[in-house]
Amino acid sequence: MSLVRLNIKGISYSQTQNGAYALILNEVDGDRKLPIVIGAFEAQSIAIALEKEIRPPRPLTHDLFKNFADRFDIVVKQVIIHKLVDGVFYSSLISERDNIEEIIDARTSDAIALALRFDAPIFTYKNILDKAGIYLKVNPKKEDEENDETQDSILVDDLLADEVESSSSAPRENFSGKSLKELQTLLDEAVANEDYERAAHIRDEISKRE
Repeated sequence: MSLVRLNIKGISYSQTQNGAYALILNEVDGDRKLPIVIGAFEAQSIAIALEKEIRPPRPLTHDLFKNFADRFDIVVKQVIIHKLVDGVFYSSLISERDNIEEIIDARTSDAIALALRFDAPIFTYKNILDKAGIYLKVNPKKEDEENDETQDSILVDDLLADEVESSSSAPRENFSGKSLKELQTLLDEAVANEDYERAAHIRDEISKRE
């Protein structure tokens, strides 16, 4: 199976799940996005790694892992998102020490937080991207406009806030009564509205039925 390289596009705060974030991975040589729902701590850790100028006063868990690995000459060479089961992504850290390669199971959010700290590339298999990837349609009317990065940017200030304020915490939407055609329409609408977290949930429901 062929591997597809991914970059981090951004992190968006969930409007439907209090304390949840959607990590958006972008296909390097394509237009598909891979949304993955992650927790607040992992989102904060990834955001700090992306923002090189922000340094916490004490090392976070992923920073500690990096310091530990450096001390014992362990290198994370790459991260592979290798499996998708019931909406859950499974990942592996490909690490090396003394020219001996090891594969370590990891949660995808942890694996990506570590990949950033080791400057390691992130990959997934083509069949996973075919199943879970989302296409974003480009609006030609915006081509001449200045690059608006605010919608896809990492909201670091929000992620590093001591408390996350939320006016409401709505339960996860139930799509069980929707047909596949209706789900696809809802998925297109969510993508058009850049509601990646809802799109991820709809995509997971479609994947479970296929």
